[in-house]
Amino acid sequence: MRKVIQFYLKIFSKIILWRYQPKVIAVTGSVGKTSTKEAVACVLKSKFFLRQSHGNYNNELGLPLTIIGEDSGGKNFFSWVWIFFKAKLKFFWTRYPKLLVLEMGTDKPGDIDYLVNLVGRIDISVLTDIGISHLEFFQTRADLAREKLSIIKNLNSDSFAILNVDNELIAKNKDLTKAKILTYGLSTLAMLRATDYLIINKDDRWGINFKLNYNGTVVPVFLPNVIGIPPVYSALAAASCGIAMGMNLVEISQALGNFTTPAGRLKIIEGINQTLILDDTYNAAPASVIAALESFNHIAHSRKIVALGTMAELGAAKEEGFRDVAKKIYETKPDELHMVGGDLVLIKNELDKFGYKGFIKLYDDAVSAGQSVLESLKPGDSILVKGSQSSRMEKVVKMIMAHPEKAEELLVRHSKKWLDKP
Repeated sequence: MRKVIQFYLKIFSKIILWRYQPKVIAVTGSVGKTSTKEAVACVLKSKFFLRQSHGNYNNELGLPLTIIGEDSGGKNFFSWVWIFFKAKLKFFWTRYPKLLVLEMGTDKPGDIDYLVNLVGRIDISVLTDIGISHLEFFQTRADLAREKLSIIKNLNSDSFAILNVDNELIAKNKDLTKAKILTYGLSTLAMLRATDYLIINKDDRWGINFKLNYNGTVVPVFLPNVIGIPPVYSALAAASCGIAMGMNLVEISQALGNFTTPAGRLKIIEGINQTLILDDTYNAAPASVIAALESFNHIAHSRKIVALGTMAELGAAKEEGFRDVAKKIYETKPDELHMVGGDLVLIKNELDKFGYKGFIKLYDDAVSAGQSVLESLKPGDSILVKGSQSSRMEKVVKMIMAHPEKAEELLVRHSKKWLDKP
């Protein structure tokens, strides 16, 4: 049934794209895709009528559903029939967006090419990062890099390639495209650069201050309710898209004031017993765990507790990634480290070699870890909770948050579909 659904979704989405000819912005990368997609939409919707992919609609089913403008029919045959009927009607009349902001994910070789071919023409392509996540079906990081870079190879000369030049693999391969290139980052190599980065607490609210630098123009930006470097990169990618679409830096800065990261991405949540939670439970890769630990250090006071779930889909790069994380944990020096997943014993062993003196315990599931964290909490503690989707670390956050009745509003994976899963 899935193959049939995929076939018809592809046909209807291609027809709708041909009928309405929207500009297409495609976002991909090893980490930061969803937050970047949200930031891009936040900037551009201040000037343009657009539609963005919601949730993780970034695969062979989710992306065409975004184009059509419908939610998944799940396992209900009649829901899919209704979706296809409405898609047919939309060919004849609908108020269709002028701009589509689409997230493109990849689990195996060929995924990006399939999605690019489905869309046909891409006007702006954003490449956020090439790391070592999603390596389960790729033999090497170079294979993954080829997959990610394929999104810029066939761009037209009047399209834009928006590239994170701080990533070594992206910087080295930026000439693979004939599109107009706009690079972003923190380094002096970037055409659009963030400087003077600060995490501040203003009016009892955490946020980020930095300056946008482009072509000799400097404009300040404040991102409320977010912390850490990852949101800065998302904001830079969004600003680059704004520039490509003809916006000026003042307009972009004002629009970014409304940006907030999605649930489970470096969100600060009030914990029980006067504690502070940094919720980064959407997913995890070594690079994002390291970034979360760096952000955690900026806001943590008194005792520091880290609850870490496993990092999935690393393939042959697993041991290297776990060693890098162990090194960062040692530098961060949390008072307690609670880890979910038997494979994280690799991190424990590495920390033992470093001579880490803090409390360490491994658990089989998130609920057991959450109970242990709950019992150990003291007023003033700061807790970082992070892990891949498979570890379900959002369950830990719910157990220790001050207002669990707001879980559906504040936490990731709290729809009925997710809550019904074990």
